[in-house]
Amino acid sequence: MLTHPPASSVWRWLYENSLSVIVTILVLLTLVGQLFTGWHDYNDELKQMELAPLTLSQYVQSGHFIEATFENWESEFLQMALYVLLTVWLRQRGSSESKKLYEKEEVDQDPDPNKLDAPSAVKRGGWVLKLYQNSLSLAFFLLFLGALYLHALGGTEVYNIEQAHEGEPLVSVWGYMQTSRFWFESLQNWQSEFLSIVSIVVLSIFLRHKGSPESKPVDASYAETGK
Repeated sequence: MLTHPPASSVWRWLYENSLSVIVTILVLLTLVGQLFTGWHDYNDELKQMELAPLTLSQYVQSGHFIEATFENWESEFLQMALYVLLTVWLRQRGSSESKKLYEKEEVDQDPDPNKLDAPSAVKRGGWVLKLYQNSLSLAFFLLFLGALYLHALGGTEVYNIEQAHEGEPLVSVWGYMQTSRFWFESLQNWQSEFLSIVSIVVLSIFLRHKGSPESKPVDASYAETGK
């Protein structure tokens, strides 16, 4: 572990932002993998329906790619939005993911507009502050709604191609959102995200990982709540 900042400004920036950089790279790598595997898989489906295959550039704009991508993003944003809100009020004894059971914490304090480096929204106060102090959960909910719509938009295109092939009536985006298929796609992803929350909340009571902010200290008791 570094005890002082790296001399180079580039290395210092990478060190200070390494978590977001590495995770972003992982997102891009898996997205590219999804793109190529999804392209081949969907062209196999089109071939079975005796339809023309798509080029890679066509596939990027296709409902199949859009649906597959935003169906997953939708559940991630919902998970984070609910997690931010639920951890405000709810507690889990012994979990590193919970606030203290009976103590006020720094995040519960009213913002101080006189703090020198406080964000401008804190200094302005009023509705701007009200919006800012709830901005994290609001951003996640807006991203969730946007991803939900794009999931439905892409899914509608794929569904209508299948409907046309079977000689069945086509549907609108709203019509597709009323189908059991749309909700099956959504709910199977939502439940997996809620399961991941339960897993980290409960497992962090008993298990540890030295050096991780998501873990309690290795020698902390099972009953100790918070980090």
